Amino acid sequence: MIITVTPEAAAQIRKSAEVTNSQDMYLRIAVRRGDDGSFVYGMGFDELGADDSFIVSEGVKICIANAAKDFLMGAKLDYAEINPGESQFIFVNPNDPAHAGTTAKSKSAPPDG
Repeated sequence: MIITVTPEAAAQIRKSAEVTNSQDMYLRIAVRRGDDGSFVYGMGFDELGADDSFIVSEGVKICIANAAKDFLMGAKLDYAEINPGESQFIFVNPNDPAHAGTTAKSKSAPPDG
């Protein structure tokens, strides 16, 4: 699978979709290389495009631009407490050279449509 979503991340995505009335949309996951070579992630609710792949993980419909598939192959999206009382989406991505084998914090806001 290109990317998997943990149950915790799926619950938070569903909550965000409900708040923004985006339940029928896909969660778009995007990735690009930062200036230091690490990956920078983005997420938001979107329509499926002609050049997108889509998957379903934990009941969440996800679309990814075909050009980004290789960057995300085998990655996991989680929602975890980083500091007491502070939770956020994180990507665990074996393809990210700066974070291979470790947790890469998302540099994006929660999906909000």
